[in-house]
Amino acid sequence: QVQLVESGGGLVQAGGSLRISCAASGGTLSSYAMGWFRQAPGKKRAFVSAISRSGGSTYYANSVKGRFTISRDNAKNAVSLQINSLKPEDTAVYYCAASSYYYSDSVEKYDYWGQGTQVTVSS
Repeated sequence: QVQLVESGGGLVQAGGSLRISCAASGGTLSSYAMGWFRQAPGKKRAFVSAISRSGGSTYYANSVKGRFTISRDNAKNAVSLQINSLKPEDTAVYYCAASSYYYSDSVEKYDYWGQGTQVTVSS
């Protein structure tokens, strides 16, 4: 059973940057493709980004492409999301997730989830 814990969220002004991280325990992170999702109040959980097991392939939602960068360090069992040029519409709880499948933008393909970290962007 893999446990995921996100950190690094906070309040930031529009145009600013933030780096959120996800630490894994109870399993070897290199066995999983990893993803980031976000959920704004009253909305469904939405795909943000994903990365393959090796880190060699990445995938982004169109809304964040060019502003967000996903990375992983399998030796440290950690995944990060660098968020630049933040916009108020990026405000959400951000979740990391682990998938036994190929990296995917589908919530259903992920087996383990963290508890989320809040990112709030003020205008």
